[in-house]
Amino acid sequence: MDNDKINQTPETEQDSGEYDVDLITLTDEDGVEHTFELADTLEHNGNNYVALIAAIEDGANEYLEDDGDLVVMKIVSEENGEEVLELIEDDEEFDEISDIFMDRLSDMYEFEDGDDESEDKK
Repeated sequence: MDNDKINQTPETEQDSGEYDVDLITLTDEDGVEHTFELADTLEHNGNNYVALIAAIEDGANEYLEDDGDLVVMKIVSEENGEEVLELIEDDEEFDEISDIFMDRLSDMYEFEDGDDESEDKK
């Protein structure tokens, strides 16, 4: 998902009746839909951000094969008032926000320590 703006459709679905999972479906520039679990939200320096993890829909085997990349995006309001998710283009801003999310989510998710931004900025 290399485009600047991605359409979003927030949904809340029941996961096996155990707990509610907030799912967001993003449509990329090719019209392909990708579903993510909303892992966390953050307000920082007057901006809002989301941390997303690819939703696993086909069972435990897919979960074990998934690399579990954290996708960090900025919530931006367009002129018409609609909120959209954008990739964070500024490297310093991206690093700062990613670090905050990784610290906050480290109890629930295991992250590999690495400097390869391209894995985090899908």
